[in-house]
Amino acid sequence: MAWRNHSTITEFILLGLSDNPYIEAVLFVLFLGIYLLTVMGNLMMLLVIRADSRLHTPMYFFLSNLSFLDLCFSSVTVPKLLKDLLSEKRTISVEGCLTQVFFAFITPGTEACLLSVMAYDRYAAICHPLLYGQVMSTQFCVKLVLISWGLACLHAFIIVLLAINLDFCEAQTIHHYICELPSLFPLSCSDISINVDILICSILLHGLGTFLPISFSYARIVSTILSISSTSGRSKTFSTCSSHFITVTLFFGSGLIRYLMPTTDSSLDLLLSLQYGAVTPLLNPFIYSLKNKEVKAAVRRTLGKYL
Repeated sequence: MAWRNHSTITEFILLGLSDNPYIEAVLFVLFLGIYLLTVMGNLMMLLVIRADSRLHTPMYFFLSNLSFLDLCFSSVTVPKLLKDLLSEKRTISVEGCLTQVFFAFITPGTEACLLSVMAYDRYAAICHPLLYGQVMSTQFCVKLVLISWGLACLHAFIIVLLAINLDFCEAQTIHHYICELPSLFPLSCSDISINVDILICSILLHGLGTFLPISFSYARIVSTILSISSTSGRSKTFSTCSSHFITVTLFFGSGLIRYLMPTTDSSLDLLLSLQYGAVTPLLNPFIYSLKNKEVKAAVRRTLGKYL
């Protein structure tokens, strides 16, 4: 696949997080630990949900898909970051950059859709418990996950097409540690106004299209919870949904700001990408396992079988 340009650019240079060898060594240890914990935490969730028949419910089916997505997203960005922290030459080929642009969007894009689906699942379970089994059938849950992947894939192709249509002259230094479309815009020597407009419209459509259903679902959930006379009932329901609130806040907050705000080549751009690309995949399994008694009990039962 050829990339339109006015020069023979075959690779880009990633500035990374730091050029200080001592700081790089510390960052390597830090992100290696984060990556290993992310892999172990999400693999544990996948294993526990698969092994424990009590967790074969729509909620945990979606949660297992979330763990799979977090594994994928973290693996798209962190291994390359770790490699660059040990290398003097931090380059990425044009094809590799395009690939990273695609996967750096399709995985969080699918996760955004999945979070919306999970919010609907909690809405159906809490607000319409008698109809929940009928509504959230196995076939319907699988269709919702496939639709999530399909919508994210469509938007990811739009993002890649925007990247392919950029013209580059001389600049090839990306002020970031991964290839993301907002970081490529400053390198272009052509008019990017249309590209920026399409990106903003695409992100708003995808972001609001997933966030608004979440807001509606949780507004109805809160209303239902407040009508529960039992204090213990309220506490249990809030406990079930609080982990989802935390995940949504961390994920949507950093992701939308990163793609909608103009790229400034500042530390904020790096922090936002690290938040939803490295930290959120790490926190998700621990948030759910620490907040959910069923998951903690299943972990103990599963560990008991293998230890």
